[in-house]
Amino acid sequence: MKVRDGRSLAILVLCAWAMRAVSAGEPVDNWRALQIIARQVPQEGVVAVNVFLENEIVSVSVAGVEGATGWLATDERGADVARGTVEESDQGRVEIGNLGIGWYRVTWLDEEGASVGWTTAAVLARLAAPVPQDSPICVDSATAWFARDDEAKQLQFAQLASLAGVNWVRDRISWRDIQPTPDRFINETTYDSAAAIQARYGLKILQVHHDTPQWAETGGGGTGRFPGDLRAAYSFGKAMSARFAGKVLAWEPWNEANVATFGGHTMDEICSLQKAAYLGIKAGNPEVTVCWNVTTGVPTARQTECVLENETWPYFDTYNVHTYDWPDAYELLWGPVREAACGKPIWVTESDRGIASESDSPTRDLSPANAILKAQFIAQSYASSLHAGANRHFHFILGQYGERDIQFGLLRHDLTPRPSYVALAAVGRMLAGAHCLGRYLVEGQPDVHLIAFRGQPNGAPRDVLVAWVERPGDWPVRGKGETQWPLPKSLRVEECYDYLGRMQGKGSPAGLSSAPIFAALPLGECDQLALQTPRKANVREGSAAPIVLQCLLPKEQRLQDTSIRWAGQFEHAVPLETETEVPIFAYNFSDREVAGQILLEGFPANCEVSLDRWEVRLPPMGRQLIPFHVKLTKQAVEGNGWIKLRGEFGDAGRPVLAFRLVAEQ
Repeated sequence: MKVRDGRSLAILVLCAWAMRAVSAGEPVDNWRALQIIARQVPQEGVVAVNVFLENEIVSVSVAGVEGATGWLATDERGADVARGTVEESDQGRVEIGNLGIGWYRVTWLDEEGASVGWTTAAVLARLAAPVPQDSPICVDSATAWFARDDEAKQLQFAQLASLAGVNWVRDRISWRDIQPTPDRFINETTYDSAAAIQARYGLKILQVHHDTPQWAETGGGGTGRFPGDLRAAYSFGKAMSARFAGKVLAWEPWNEANVATFGGHTMDEICSLQKAAYLGIKAGNPEVTVCWNVTTGVPTARQTECVLENETWPYFDTYNVHTYDWPDAYELLWGPVREAACGKPIWVTESDRGIASESDSPTRDLSPANAILKAQFIAQSYASSLHAGANRHFHFILGQYGERDIQFGLLRHDLTPRPSYVALAAVGRMLAGAHCLGRYLVEGQPDVHLIAFRGQPNGAPRDVLVAWVERPGDWPVRGKGETQWPLPKSLRVEECYDYLGRMQGKGSPAGLSSAPIFAALPLGECDQLALQTPRKANVREGSAAPIVLQCLLPKEQRLQDTSIRWAGQFEHAVPLETETEVPIFAYNFSDREVAGQILLEGFPANCEVSLDRWEVRLPPMGRQLIPFHVKLTKQAVEGNGWIKLRGEFGDAGRPVLAFRLVAEQ
């Protein structure tokens, strides 16, 4: 789910959830590194796409540009930086010079001084140390898709992510491509080469898929929905985690399953898939991180209630979500997310606010004004997300990607940089290894954002303040904020950097604007500030059981709940006052036979059910249909309750399935 118009609604609905999250049990360090990979400091830029490191000589290719006799380099504000002529001796590549950290547009000029084309370049600061293993700065790269079967381009994506100082990259895999038949896996694919190259550059890979091969599609679900038989999901997860061990270090078992684009699944279906996939992925590689099969849209109390009713928390190592809201809304909107995470780390694995490209641009480029707004948004988004509860944040997306006229990419069509890519590199450097300490609230100035971190900016342990002023609203009202520096003079600010990572001077700045700054302070300096601390989720205990229960109604028997705008919420639908078969399946993902009972633990008042107890015996990897019929009355629908089944299988666990039924329309 990408394109959104206007601010998210449902703020009032979620206020109670935003206030509920309270820590319980032993403290958990959710900032810690869940995986470790060998990595080095990048030593050189990527000349082919005009990305350079500080003190490297900037040069750009003039190949294919007709009539160019001169060039002009300008910065992101349009100020002249350098100019020169195109000589035959340049041999197709023009040397611009030793430029400072920043983003540049190089315009080719003819003899009359008119533009005959342009390109872009970037100069990034050299990282002072390898990216810390616990750094929260990540990016969605989708390298295997953007550079399908193109190892040279995959290499460039890996280099660009590494130069920007990111810890994790998010890639894509296709189940259909890699396992076209039940007994056949393709050995050498774009997914294998992309994983190997990115791992070689010290990038931790989070992998996701959102397709089912035709052979695994059952019951008319379609290849864009979960397989009806969860054993297929288990087996695929097991095979993939073993195959990519040491390269792919985390898996999301599906992408945005709660919205129609990726299947429009009900939350109980999502919970059952999560359990089966978790067990399979861990069976293939017990050390890998298994993430929640990421959901998107406005988080709702009902979604979280389903995660809790289905006791899903033992089946994920991280709770993953996507957001396309404005940064000032994250903290309030994510109350249900913090609750659903159950004390586990929260990963935001897609986040952006797409911006319109120029209507007459054949390459879907941004106007200079929009390019600056998008670059300023980057630090705002990362800092706000980490304060709101995220422990890893992935911007969507590294390469050029658009939906209609809305652009998301940090890079242009040819991988040359936009200002927002340079802004990502500034965040990667200044928030390296950063843990959020909290937000300093300025009385009477809610649009002032001062978020404190403790990390390793420029490779040394220090505190960092990310500071800006921005009023809520869409792109046309942004970029206009200004105020005086609001913090006490006693606070020791050693130096400040702007949103592109350029040094701005020693000491505190005179004021703030919509362009974020990074203020570096001595380690521990922020302890003197009265900070609003990041909210903590309840810690819930539990262990994964090998028995999984599933409700498998056809996809035609579902309705979308539109009561909360942008929520992405579907429910099972059955006819009123009619006895309806509701297929329930029990699975045994252990290596031994299990026997036990399944009990009807709860159901809505005035709802009639056929049975309340079933005897079950399951062989290893067995599946059994549980005959279940229900008559839904109008009174039961109004009661808005859960049908809940509980398994009793001794040491094999007490699996649970909770789902809701609504009336067909």
